[in-house]
Amino acid sequence: MKRTIKLAVVAALALGTTSAFATNGSNLIGMGAKTRAMGGATIGVSHGAESGLSNPALISNVESTEVSFGGTIFMPDVSANMGAGSSSSAADMSVIPEVSIASKINDNFTMGIGMWGTAGMGVDYRDETGFTANMNMVTNLQIMQFGVPLAYSTGGFSVAITPLLQYGSLDINFDTTPMGGSNVGAGVAQDLALGYNLGLAYQSSGFTIGAVYKAQIDMEYKGQVSTATGAFVNMGIFPAPMGDKLSTPAELGAGLSYETGGHTIAADYKQVKWSDAEGYKGFGWDDQSVMALGYQYTTNGWALRVGYNHASNPISDVGAMSAAQLNTAFGASTFSPTMMGGNAVNTFNLLGFPATVESHITFGGTYDISKDTSLDLAYVIASESDTTLATMPSNDATTGAFVDGKTTVKHSQTSLSFQLNYTF
Repeated sequence: MKRTIKLAVVAALALGTTSAFATNGSNLIGMGAKTRAMGGATIGVSHGAESGLSNPALISNVESTEVSFGGTIFMPDVSANMGAGSSSSAADMSVIPEVSIASKINDNFTMGIGMWGTAGMGVDYRDETGFTANMNMVTNLQIMQFGVPLAYSTGGFSVAITPLLQYGSLDINFDTTPMGGSNVGAGVAQDLALGYNLGLAYQSSGFTIGAVYKAQIDMEYKGQVSTATGAFVNMGIFPAPMGDKLSTPAELGAGLSYETGGHTIAADYKQVKWSDAEGYKGFGWDDQSVMALGYQYTTNGWALRVGYNHASNPISDVGAMSAAQLNTAFGASTFSPTMMGGNAVNTFNLLGFPATVESHITFGGTYDISKDTSLDLAYVIASESDTTLATMPSNDATTGAFVDGKTTVKHSQTSLSFQLNYTF
């Protein structure tokens, strides 16, 4: 057992994490191939060891010891147009690892260990030049969580906690003029912090009801947000400097599933509290409602899964002004650079962190290689979102008047998840 754990952890570390657009805001729709194939439905349906992070109460369904090792190849397609032509982000592929282990200690107690790439965002416009360069914006957020799920069950009820150690890294870098002016950036910053997830479940007559609470995890990336926004503070656009906190938001969720004759239907609903999380709150992110629906058919030797996931877009206009409004204010001698604060926030959100995708269709299945070994696969398609907001305006070279600085971002995704499971 110890040797198996060591090998799984070393292999996951070797995969590493790179920047990824993670579809429910900056969060993945789910960890593990079974979960992703069912649209992220996981709070009220057990996926064995894979449930250790999403609802730890459900690892109590593991019969002996289960090891799941795999990852996701994530392929976002993002382009931005600030009014002079569209260009595409070069950050178009990431590898996200996932390792879950759970072991039944006795009839009532189950424990596990796991490491999961849970969230990330990133764009890369460094290859672009001229007025379509999108400020040569480069962003890279990576989040990985290490946890030890502990579950106690009796009479169909299960209660659990997963203490967490979270690692995060963040890099924000851009140029201040479209032709490649002064560079703004502070290099990569990292942080470690503690958190926890709580889970409840009740199972009876084919029904499973689950609930989960994920505590906010406060992260601070020295010099990142303060340096990036400081360029606008120095121009008088931001009314005050922003700090360097970018916290992982709290989540509240509930789920329900019903299984009969190999058929399972599952549904989840959760709220992601972006508006309370430091950093995201400063960038005006809204709380996010996430709905996940999944279906699974299981028979001897194989299983099929389909699902759907929808998450409201957390990015909205934070009070940016149009060029006409700015020109009116300027002409009336009431203009102040701070009036463009909303435009600056929209610029960061759309160019650097365009977490705008809403709808996902998912497919997948399991093939039993042997009595003890199985392979899971999942494929996720996120349909293209098209978001336009007022961002930083430019000036007419002749008149000096403000010209609309609307930015349109188009964002779609595909991903392939794979997972090898071993029970003993």
